Amino acid sequence: MVKLFEPLKLRSLTARNRIFVAPMCMYSCDDGHVNDWHLVHLGGLATGGAGLVMAEATAVLPEGRISPDDAGLWSDAHIADWQRVTRFVAAHGAIPAVQLAHAGRKSSTSPPWQGGKPVLPEDGGWQTLAPSAVAFGHSPAPVAMTLDEIDAVVAAFGTATQRAHAAGFQCVEVHAAHGYLLHQFLSPLANHRTDDYGGSLANRMRLPLRVAQAVREAFPHDLPVFVRISATDWKDGGWDLAGSIALCQELNALGIDLIDVSTGALVHDAVVPVGPGFQVPFAAAIRQHAGIATGAVGMITAPAQAEQIVATEQADVVFLARELLRDPRWPLRAARVLGADVVWPDQYLRGKI
Repeated sequence: MVKLFEPLKLRSLTARNRIFVAPMCMYSCDDGHVNDWHLVHLGGLATGGAGLVMAEATAVLPEGRISPDDAGLWSDAHIADWQRVTRFVAAHGAIPAVQLAHAGRKSSTSPPWQGGKPVLPEDGGWQTLAPSAVAFGHSPAPVAMTLDEIDAVVAAFGTATQRAHAAGFQCVEVHAAHGYLLHQFLSPLANHRTDDYGGSLANRMRLPLRVAQAVREAFPHDLPVFVRISATDWKDGGWDLAGSIALCQELNALGIDLIDVSTGALVHDAVVPVGPGFQVPFAAAIRQHAGIATGAVGMITAPAQAEQIVATEQADVVFLARELLRDPRWPLRAARVLGADVVWPDQYLRGKI
């Protein structure tokens, strides 16, 4: 059997293949409410054959949005909108999943096609929060979080997890990567605290682990929880692979099912050796040394490349993003290229011949 199309057991669920859709922000919501765009976008990825479809970074608090146009689950009012999406995704054979997030100091910005610049409070933005009052690049400085604000974030992740389940999501992912709030706590480059949430590795891991535990406890035991991390900051003195392995060992002990392994995006001046599969070795190292399933991401574009990653056990799954924007039916095409026999939607059967 082609390994890429071998089913994967995730607690009570079985993903039909090892091709997962990575979360991709659409910046197309109104006050956190998803709409027809998300139904068509995510629904099309399900009909395209992916095993799991992960919805974009979805804010657990309004001030946790990257932009004012981000998706949300900070209110019960968001549940019904998401239900339209999850019903369609599940009906077409994919596991509906969502990434829960708080952007911290990287929040209150405009969408990329509007420049990704800070949105000031007088223009509909808000004061950003972070572990320390350390700005991201040339953005306005955030306010260092109080202990009460830290506790509120933990509670918000737990409540948003309950809403995710009510909305029909069968998997949730904690976003602790790409320079957003939980990653900010992990990295010495952003976290200059001197209390129980700063300094030592154990202290810097404290909030991400509290959040992961809250999410795991709030989600049904028979459904999987993932965590996405940046395995390195690509900068001296920052978060690194050794810390990531230690974190993932703790996450494994908490009952997290899979680590979605990305890298970078904490600081502007990191030097990243971008190339095909450049982040795969981090997924392989974490899989080996933390004893937990991993997903590989980053410039995975060819079917043979994806098959080689999972067949050689560098990762258990591959997460695709930009390649699926170019070709939403990449999994069906990959099956043809690799000679795997998969089920096509009846409406697309003529394309299988």
